Amino acid sequence: MSPWHQRLWRVLRVGLGWLAAFALLRPGRKARAERLLRSAERLVLLRIDDRVGEALLMTPLLEALAPRAPDVVVHQRCVRVLEGHPRAASVVGFDRRLWWLGPLAPGIRALRRLTDGAVVVNCAAWSEYSGTAALVARLGAPRACVIGPAQGPGTLLADVPVSARRDTDSEVQQRLHLLSPLLVSGPGTLSFRAPRASEAIAAFRAGLGPRYAVVNPGGRLDWRRVPEQVFASGAKALRAAGLQVAITWGPGEEPLARRVAEASGATLAPPTTLDELAALFQGAAVVLCNNTGPMHLSVAVGAPTVGLFIHMPVSRWGHSGAAHLMLDLTADAASPAAMSARVDEALRTFAARR
Repeated sequence: MSPWHQRLWRVLRVGLGWLAAFALLRPGRKARAERLLRSAERLVLLRIDDRVGEALLMTPLLEALAPRAPDVVVHQRCVRVLEGHPRAASVVGFDRRLWWLGPLAPGIRALRRLTDGAVVVNCAAWSEYSGTAALVARLGAPRACVIGPAQGPGTLLADVPVSARRDTDSEVQQRLHLLSPLLVSGPGTLSFRAPRASEAIAAFRAGLGPRYAVVNPGGRLDWRRVPEQVFASGAKALRAAGLQVAITWGPGEEPLARRVAEASGATLAPPTTLDELAALFQGAAVVLCNNTGPMHLSVAVGAPTVGLFIHMPVSRWGHSGAAHLMLDLTADAASPAAMSARVDEALRTFAARR
């Protein structure tokens, strides 16, 4: 889509959102929402994005709400990410088919049954208006108190719109801020269930020995991937630090992982499920990866994580704390050799502390 098509679509999307927001205004809803905000026993967290990392970024809210266990509604592809999470009462996949038909759509009907009399937190983007998310939350929760980002038409579609914090652009902190109407806050800790690893993966992990590192060079979007030679060099640095190194990969990434393994002398991991990848990460002394879903998974299982960023702000998508190291390589994007030098030096220091 060309830039002017994108601008036109953005204007149309926001305009249609305002029309829908005014059409869906209902007298008396605000009073009911305020009552539910004070007394509702059930909570529902809603995020219908289909990305693994986006689902994992909901887990700090689950931790902050404990011991209250909310129901969680996510894209059907993301049920596998959060099902079995100890802080969730249930994890439900949202059926997006014909959602714009409102109560006539199967997914909206199911969502209305779940949200009736509850407080619903629409965990959509805080930085810009997300039309589908705001409308699904409103259509799917007509008799609930809807909390959501105060962005464009979403300000009217939510019963309790929450303005973004001005002191941070951290995704974790901004999403936690959505809980402020409930007088809830938290440290921003990502979490995951106890990984369910197969015997084959358990045997592979045991074969790596007591101290090993995992390098995951893939990622969903090419423009956010650091060049493969940087990962090959990083794997060599980790081996030089005395760690066995496994190269993991996702769907369609085996050729990339194989090239990194051959260039570095590391071990190519077998194909993994999400739980098996989490199990490998969990036992690692260091995990090296791009700014992508596996980075958030590594942090969620408590692995010391080195995240490599290019063309994306570390302050927004990275994870702070002594256990992790987030490197912004954007300034050296034109030189893989310069990126490799920075990563190798950082890994030598980071691995020495593990």
